[in-house]
Amino acid sequence: MKKLRLRETSLSIWGWGSLGIVLSLITFGPFVIFYLAFYILCFVGGGFVVTLLFGKTSSEKYLEQCEHSFLPPTSTGIPKCLEEMKREARTIKIDRRLTGANIIDEPLQQVIQFSLRDYVQYWYYTLSDDESFLLEIRQTLQNALIQFATRSKEIDWQPYFTTRIVDDFGTHLRVFRKAQQKITEKDDQVTGTAEDLVDTFFEVEVEMEKDVCRDLVCTSPKDEEGFLRDLCEVLLYLLLPPGDFQNKIMRYFVREIIARGILLPLINQLSDPDYINQYIIWMIRDSNCNYEAFMNIIKLSDNIGELEAVRDKAAEELQYLRSLDTAGDDINTIKNQINSLLFVKKVCDSRIQRLQSGKVSKVLLNLTFIYKYIL
Repeated sequence: MKKLRLRETSLSIWGWGSLGIVLSLITFGPFVIFYLAFYILCFVGGGFVVTLLFGKTSSEKYLEQCEHSFLPPTSTGIPKCLEEMKREARTIKIDRRLTGANIIDEPLQQVIQFSLRDYVQYWYYTLSDDESFLLEIRQTLQNALIQFATRSKEIDWQPYFTTRIVDDFGTHLRVFRKAQQKITEKDDQVTGTAEDLVDTFFEVEVEMEKDVCRDLVCTSPKDEEGFLRDLCEVLLYLLLPPGDFQNKIMRYFVREIIARGILLPLINQLSDPDYINQYIIWMIRDSNCNYEAFMNIIKLSDNIGELEAVRDKAAEELQYLRSLDTAGDDINTIKNQINSLLFVKKVCDSRIQRLQSGKVSKVLLNLTFIYKYIL
């Protein structure tokens, strides 16, 4: 019975459905299916477009309300920067006075100018032509020098130059002489190299000054530069205003300029043997060394190389004087010069023989040291 009822129901559904399709085709034609699908698609698409437009309008209104009520105002940094860039660059006036003495200020200004030229300008001009950055660095350097000069005037330098620096210089010489003595005591037959003398020097320094040793700072360029950077950091902390010191970029610039552009070349120049010799020659140029002092220096010298150089120079002068025409009134003067040079040559040969034979006593060597380095 149930199966018969289901068959009758399905037959009625198919029947009525077929009848509706046939009537639609007769009434609206064969394209009724396409029209129906097109109408449904337009209905769905129109609803989607209306929803999108309504949602967009509502979202814009809501964002405007949020912008005025919740969100902070937009940043004006970029427009402000553009406005500042469009303005004309203001002129920065720099006072060239540093210490108050023109004889000192002008060389210092040249040092600053050369440091900026060699370490900043060569790469900065590839980035910008604006001079304000260079002027700010120059002003910072000048402020540091002014503070240094002001504080230096408040220091009593007399005890430092008469006591501290003399003691340090004497300690350095004692360490050097002791290192030389250790080198000679190790093996008299083997000549110590410069590296051995340097190592022995710092070993003696540790023995005499206990925990202080400056071997890395003096022998390693990298450690020397690091020490100078740390020294400049301390000086900048003491000399610069707090605002300039807290500016890391400016502080690093100034530190590198002072360490690598001023202090390191100055130390290299002061430690150059040729510069020291030229400076000594410049100092004694106006002073006359008499014959007695010259002979005392030769008699007390313990450097065979120096004695041989003096002897060779005397032999050259002898050869030149003997080649001159001895006729005339200058014959007596030339003979006296020849006799003096012969005596100098004889003293040099005698001193060299005594040094080579080892007959020079330790007392005489000590007198030599006192004469050369203390008197």
